[in-house]
Amino acid sequence: MASEKSKVEFILDQLGNGREYRAIKMFGEYALYYGDKVVALICDDNLFVKITDPGKIFVGKYYREGTAYPGAKPSMLIDEKIEDGEWLQTLMEITAESLPEPKPKRKKAVTGII
Repeated sequence: MASEKSKVEFILDQLGNGREYRAIKMFGEYALYYGDKVVALICDDNLFVKITDPGKIFVGKYYREGTAYPGAKPSMLIDEKIEDGEWLQTLMEITAESLPEPKPKRKKAVTGII
């Protein structure tokens, strides 16, 4: 089941839509970016945040693991606190700070007949 656009918009609103957050549709689901980093996935209308040690500490008693899709790495499934925008913003910022910088994209080789 693909995520509803209204759920994605709700999450972006909670994060202060227009800041450094954006959701990119991929295969019917969404990758949630903070700047250039993917910090979470939105799949089946659920928010799956990448697991980091500082993020787990911040989430505390609300920590629950789940997988966004079969074969995916475990993530933090955020459900109870999704309506607390300030809390959610803090979690996303902590997660982004804890993740490595994205690897630079390699340029594709140009092939053809001369």
